[in-house]
Amino acid sequence: MNTVQKTVFWLLLLACLTPWVTPPVALLLGLLAAFFLVHPFRAANKQVSTWLLQIAIIGLGFGMQAREVLAVGPQAVAITVVSLTLTLGLGWLLGRALQVSAKLAYLLSVGTAICGGSAIAAVAPVIDADETDTSLALATVFLLNALALFLFPWVGEALHLTQAQFGLWAALAIHDTSSVVGAASKFGEEALRIATAVKLQRALWIVPLTLVSAWALRRKDAPIKWPWFIGGFVLAVLAHTFLGDAGGLFPLIAKGAKQLMTVTLFLIGAGLTREMLMRLSVRPLVMGATLWLVVSGAALWVVRG
Repeated sequence: MNTVQKTVFWLLLLACLTPWVTPPVALLLGLLAAFFLVHPFRAANKQVSTWLLQIAIIGLGFGMQAREVLAVGPQAVAITVVSLTLTLGLGWLLGRALQVSAKLAYLLSVGTAICGGSAIAAVAPVIDADETDTSLALATVFLLNALALFLFPWVGEALHLTQAQFGLWAALAIHDTSSVVGAASKFGEEALRIATAVKLQRALWIVPLTLVSAWALRRKDAPIKWPWFIGGFVLAVLAHTFLGDAGGLFPLIAKGAKQLMTVTLFLIGAGLTREMLMRLSVRPLVMGATLWLVVSGAALWVVRG
């Protein structure tokens, strides 16, 4: 039976390499695989999905021009600063109101304000968050990400958002980079370019926020997980800007990167465990969902205005 389940798992993974499996469907297949199939490399799943995500993001850079990235820069930076500040403040208030532990509330706020699981993983060591708080924060963000991946394209179409509006909204309101790229790629090419550029600019705030967290909590010795892949993305954008299509090579890499992102979403879904879901409790989930809905609504109001 285990052999059959592993075979089905590999077949689903290979199916995600085809153009018929969209990012939301890949995530759903991953979730189903997590619950009903034997994962052939569960222990290495997180590391593999992390590396694939970073490679895919760098690959997407070969499909962009520097002027496209810079065009959304000033507006995105201003909105990100305001969004980050307000999200952390609202998270603190919600945490106190719902009696969520201070460290868990901070992790949920950081994950919502910047880039979901990556921000949580970077900040958790420097604030001495225990495994339970970290798992709760990651599980909550994961579920909200999965929901956003399905809902955002539908809402965007229902509200007749432009490609630019949707790209900016997705980058500001969806937690993890993988779900941002997945939702934006389903909405359109321009939305994907804008969402990726804004999201990666937003992800850079992991570094100063982690440093501030370490300083505030007197953990200057804690390691910081630097988002080096963003540098690779910038180099890829510059290469496409100054070298053109490189004989058709760069567009091919960008196309492959989008397909690789679909595979990554499958693995992210497959990495969920029953134990992680069992750790979820009502108050952190309510806090995370409320914070996300407020941020999403505010971001939507800003981009439509």
